[in-house]
Amino acid sequence: MIHKFELDGTRILLDVNSGAVHIIDEIVYKLLDYYERESLDALLKIFKDQYKPEEIIDAFEEIKALETAGLLFTQDSYESHPSFQNRNPVVKALCLHIAHDCNISCKYCFASQGDFKGTRSLMTERVGMEAIDFLIEHSGNRRNLEIDFFGGEPLMNMEVVKKIVDYGKSREESANKRFRFTITTNGVLLNEENMAYINEHMENVVLSIDGRKEVNDNMRKTLKGEGTYEIILPKLQKMASMRAGKNYYVRGTFTREHLDFAKDVLHLADLGFLNTSVEPVVAEADKPYAIRHEDLPEIFAQYEALAKEYVKRKKNNNGFSFFHFMIDLNQGPCVIKRVSGCGAGSEYLAITPEGDIYPCHQFVGNERFKMGNLLENQFSNEIQREFGNAHVYNKPQCRECWAKFYCSGGCHANAYNFYQDVNRPYEIGCEMEKKRIECALMIQAKLLTEEEN
Repeated sequence: MIHKFELDGTRILLDVNSGAVHIIDEIVYKLLDYYERESLDALLKIFKDQYKPEEIIDAFEEIKALETAGLLFTQDSYESHPSFQNRNPVVKALCLHIAHDCNISCKYCFASQGDFKGTRSLMTERVGMEAIDFLIEHSGNRRNLEIDFFGGEPLMNMEVVKKIVDYGKSREESANKRFRFTITTNGVLLNEENMAYINEHMENVVLSIDGRKEVNDNMRKTLKGEGTYEIILPKLQKMASMRAGKNYYVRGTFTREHLDFAKDVLHLADLGFLNTSVEPVVAEADKPYAIRHEDLPEIFAQYEALAKEYVKRKKNNNGFSFFHFMIDLNQGPCVIKRVSGCGAGSEYLAITPEGDIYPCHQFVGNERFKMGNLLENQFSNEIQREFGNAHVYNKPQCRECWAKFYCSGGCHANAYNFYQDVNRPYEIGCEMEKKRIECALMIQAKLLTEEEN
């Protein structure tokens, strides 16, 4: 399987199964439409009025050489790969809902303003300790484990965060594990003490802001209905500057009310945030801010404009990173990651303040997907097996899609929320992901060409 496209004057050819990416010229681009079913003699006749015979022959031989070298029209080897066939998933990460409560109100919040459509509550130290023990017990031989502190707003329960971190560290040596902690915050409660602690103990920190003031304040408001931009911006900037080489990123959400999200990404970069992620909102179709099919052309144009500016800034040595444009063409994810994605429900689980276990934060509150409870020492791996089997080869739309080894089947929660089926990818999300991948490949091609020149 191959995929070819042209973007910003660059023709790119992707061999899906090998992952090889080629920059090609116009004649090769055109011949590829016929190469697999036509002979060289037929191609000479088809293109005789467009190109010289020697040009056609050279292009044909170029394609044939790539095919012979195993860089074009390769077969899918992942499905039969031993790492995939013999996989035995273990839990490697937990999302701890440290606070089912929040100190701001976001229109698009999937967590129902922090309480996940339940009772507002804070996780206790006991539940956090049980979560650490659970992860150690179910992580098999895996040494590096991840704990994400999530909400609501985690800083509303910061003292328990600290106690859980301390407990996790105390168990590392005896369990032969290493914990890496991440925290997500809206920034309102960031103060000197919290920032110093986060900077010292968190492997990564996610800072929430949607971009320009008018965009952010339209969606992200205080409980009194006021905008949050002026409150959080100085704190987020200070937190980002403190990281000084450590991992962090600012994460925003765009909606159909402000489809010109490329401006928000650049606004954040201009403010000094060098690691950004601005994601499309996922919401019920009847919400006025929900993205619709008719919005896709504008969204595609925004991604393309952002990609061009991304290249320009990289070349001018004032670049930044954008999560969806970060693709490793040298080695990339392992086989299992390529076909199974984020591992939600299988390798990655969410824990509520009450100790309930769910496949990920977006399934919390849906009793159909409750997997057990830590305090009751209950855990059923039936749902874990269900999610472990939700890979690209069990999703008909994915199996035939050129982007399957980059998106890895998409988000299980989005699939279920729209179609009540974790094996049916969210269509609008698929289209946006394919455009992002094309932009990312174009960026790599442009930057590589610049280096070679």
